[in-house]
Formats: sequence, structure tokens, C-alpha cells
Amino acid sequence: MFFKDIIGQDEVKERLTRTAREGVIPHAQLFCGPEGIGKFPLALAYAQYLNCENPSENDSCGQCPSCIKYNHLAHPDLHFVYPIVKKAAKKKEVCDDYIADWRNFIKEKDFYFSYNQWLEYIDAENSQGLIYAKESEEILRKLSLRIYEAKYKVMIIWLPEKMHESCSNKLLKIIEEPTDNTIFLLVSDTPDNIITTIQSRCQRINIHGIEKQNIVQALESAYNITPEDAANVAHLSKGSYLKAIETISLDEEHKFFFNLFVQMMRASYARDIKQIKTIGNELAGVGRENQKSFLVYSQRMVREYFISNLKHPEMIYVSSDEANFGTRFAPFINERNIIGFMDELALAERHIEQNVNAKMVFFDLCLKITMLIKS
Repeated sequence: MFFKDIIGQDEVKERLTRTAREGVIPHAQLFCGPEGIGKFPLALAYAQYLNCENPSENDSCGQCPSCIKYNHLAHPDLHFVYPIVKKAAKKKEVCDDYIADWRNFIKEKDFYFSYNQWLEYIDAENSQGLIYAKESEEILRKLSLRIYEAKYKVMIIWLPEKMHESCSNKLLKIIEEPTDNTIFLLVSDTPDNIITTIQSRCQRINIHGIEKQNIVQALESAYNITPEDAANVAHLSKGSYLKAIETISLDEEHKFFFNLFVQMMRASYARDIKQIKTIGNELAGVGRENQKSFLVYSQRMVREYFISNLKHPEMIYVSSDEANFGTRFAPFINERNIIGFMDELALAERHIEQNVNAKMVFFDLCLKITMLIKS
């Protein structure tokens, strides 16, 4: 992975290459920021740069044996940890059991991907992806081995917030006092969900959304899209290249969430108990990760519709279909009920996280929305 192939993020690239050139390399770094802004490719390009045999001032050479192996994600001193789903019948219990899938997935997604996309790729169905306690034993085993051929042994942990608590606790000492020339690169969408003792042992690198113009250039280069459409998609993406791609591709999940949101709001407004039950049953069958994603999507839409009442279109990030629905629905989201809406949707999300019966959660949510809309 080259720095030059990462969209935008010039300030972070300069910081990483400068510290590498100066030899100021923290042994544990935490790359933080929203989904789809390039945190993972930055971590991977940084690891490749550190181990490149002939680096330039700003990037890896791409020609040395180390770079070639990094290009195939198969360097013996590069290790990955990521959420998985245990499949005892197929003897898949640790990350290395999924390594072939992981490498193919990264390349297919061109290094910009999401947690839900990964779970779908490995057929997680209704299971939640986790970094299980057993993974800590694998990490400690790998780090106990001598370095094969690189300058640094690199452990990239994608979404450390998904680590089981016992796994996190077992890694505290090795993260604080790693073996010689060992570097941990943690890549997190929600760093506040990582246990504080790990957070405190890492140097935090806050990464912000990609500049709009960088996304426009990337979209024009990769897709057959006009500058005007590229600018509109870049605005909707709010700095996430992944969201920009999803907007262009009109992914099925987004359309599903939007249609379900419309049905839920209409059924709640009409106090249609039969339809409310139907919606609850449908959502109960899509899996907990999709249920949580739908509730996150619903919170965003309520927020956008509330802001649309302020008559500042530059502050609104919705598609044309969402905007059309908003012309009729937005007036029902106001200062009297906006806090109630957000509180109830967030509460439902927590209940789903805690494995509360999904049919009950969504039925109760719709009834509360009915009262909020009428308030």
C-alpha cells in the first residue's frame, strides 16, 4: 500500500513519514476517526514505509522484497487482528483461520471497507463479530517469535473496540512493553469503546474526514461521473470515501434502510398497529448488526430532517429520495420532540446491543414514535 494511493489525508501522511524518517516511532499508535476515511490504508502504508528497504522522502519504493510482500499482504513480519465469527464446525476460531478471506476482502474493497461489509463477506448471518479471548494467545505467540527479515514486526489490530475484555486485559503488558522492534497499529472507528487502559498506552492519531475536493477528484477518476454529480456525492459523504462509493452504487442496504424508515414513520403516524407489527417482524429477521445499523441510520435521518427546518441546505446531507420524503416529514421533527426522538432511537440501539428481543424493541419504539409525532 502506497501513501500516494490514499485519498487525501496529506497532513497525516506527512506526519507519519516525517516521524519515520526521524526515527520517532511510538511502539503503540491508535488511528481514530469515522468509518471510510482511510485509517486502515494509512496504517498499512505506514507499516510498509517503515519496513521499505529503499524509501523515498514521502513513500515506499514498491520494488524491494519487503514492499512486494506487503503488496500481497503476506509479509512474515506483518500480522493482522480483526473481528471474526466463531465457526466450530469449520474450525474457524482465530483470525488466521480467516486470513485468506481477509486478504481477498481487502483487495476486493480496494482498502476502503466497513465492519458490516466484512461480516457479510464471511457470512456472519446474525452473529456479531468479535476479537475473542483466544486471539490474545495467538498474538502473544506471534510476538514471541524472532523477526524474520524486516526492521519491524507490525501488528495491525482493526477495530480493537471489538476485543473481548479478557483479550484486552491479556494484551496490556505486551502493548506497554512490547518486544524489541515491535509496533502495534490500532485502527478504530469508536476509540472511546476501547478499554481505557489500552487507550492510555497508545499514542492517539486523530484522523478527520477527507477534504471534499479530494473525494471529487477520486470519484471523477474512478467512476464515469460528471463533476457536478461528483461534488454532490462528496457533499453527502461528509468526508467518507466509503459513503461516497455507497451513494454512487445505490447499495441495497441503504435503500432497504430508507424504505423501512419511511414505512416505520408512516405506520407510527397512522397508528397502524398491524403494520407496526409487520415492520418489527421484518427487522427481527435481519440480524443484530443490521438492526443496530438501521437505528444509527434512523438517528441520522431524524437529525437531518430537524436541521432541514432551519433552511440551510448546505448543512443537510441527504439523497434525493430522502430529501423528497423530508419535504413532507421534516415538519413533524421539531424542537419539542427532537430530543425524545434521539433518546428513544439510542435506547433501542442499546437494547439491541444487549440482545433484548428485537420484536419487542421495535414495537415499543414505534409506539413511542407515535406519541412523539403527535406531540
